[in-house]
Amino acid sequence: MAAGDIASCRSSADEATAALVARMPGTVAVLGDAVYERGTSAEFEQCYAWRRFRGRTRAALGNHEYFTPDAAPARAYFGLPRRGYYSYRLGSWLVVVLNSNCRPAGGCADGSPQQRWLSGVLAEQPALCTLAYFHHPRFSSGLHGPDRTIDPLWRTLANAGADVVLAAHDHHYERFRPVSGIRSFVVGTGGRSLYPAPRRLPGSEVLNAHTYGVLRLTLRPDAYDWRFVPVAGSSFTDAGSSRCG
Repeated sequence: MAAGDIASCRSSADEATAALVARMPGTVAVLGDAVYERGTSAEFEQCYAWRRFRGRTRAALGNHEYFTPDAAPARAYFGLPRRGYYSYRLGSWLVVVLNSNCRPAGGCADGSPQQRWLSGVLAEQPALCTLAYFHHPRFSSGLHGPDRTIDPLWRTLANAGADVVLAAHDHHYERFRPVSGIRSFVVGTGGRSLYPAPRRLPGSEVLNAHTYGVLRLTLRPDAYDWRFVPVAGSSFTDAGSSRCG
């Protein structure tokens, strides 16, 4: 299950998405901005409705985490390394979690520590199927729009044959057709708020800016299924399947 832009003491929608996650076993991928406004320890304690899934959460850092110096509370809460990027395995899949906050990550450019680390992980841990996620979307029709600063990381993933990339930051759901072999999703629907997508980018196959929910991925040895699961009372969904490679 994946979503970002999740919790706030000013919103109850994160409780609604938490009710979805509670019914579904498996890893929880937090796509950054777990709790607003500054990702403080108090906000995690008082406002973060997904706290019951902490033990099965693998989080990426968003920009709001860095409103508190060095994103220290979020890193401590989720047990993240200082630079915020790491990898893990789910079955036969390689999962790479990147830090799209480029300055505190030490850079996102070609030759940066993060790009060199990513290239090394992809070379040293080859997998038929690879999933990556981070906060700022390379492609998005939302208010923030596409983030070109992470293009070197995207190209590194594409050159290694990665299959799926997830992001958030813009508070809507969107699925893009594959670019350089990568199918990408924006899932900023975790509960904080929703806002419109003012321009539809080429390659956007599905766009919804009115529904809270989570993206459920089923990772098979050589393929994957996706389904957007809406909160109670909403009917929008999006589903499909694809093979890796």
